[in-house]
Amino acid sequence: MLKTSLLFFATALCEIIGCYLPWLWLKRGATMWLLVPAGISLALFVWLLTLHPAASGRVYAAYGGVYVCTALLWLRYVDGVRLSVYDWVGAAVALGGMLIIVAGWSRA
Repeated sequence: MLKTSLLFFATALCEIIGCYLPWLWLKRGATMWLLVPAGISLALFVWLLTLHPAASGRVYAAYGGVYVCTALLWLRYVDGVRLSVYDWVGAAVALGGMLIIVAGWSRA
C-alpha cells in the first residue's frame, strides 16, 4: 500500500505542476516558456496513471483522495496559505477514503 500511495502522490504532484505553470503564465504574467515543463509534467502525469495496479475507475476514485491532500499541501507550502482545521479534517477524510478503496482492490 505504501508503494501505491507514493505513486499516487507522484501522480498528483505532476498534475498540479502541469496545471500550476500555465496558471502562472496566464494569471501572473510569467514567461510562456513555462508551458514546456507544464506539458512534460502533464505527459508524465498520464504515464504515471498507467502504472497503477487496478482498473481505471478504482484508480481514479482512490487517486482523488491523494490529490486532495497533495493540493492542500501545495496550497500551504507553495502558495503560503495557512490551512484551517476544516482543510486538515477534509484531507484526512479524503485520504481515509483512498485507503479504504485501495484495501478493497484485492477483494474485488
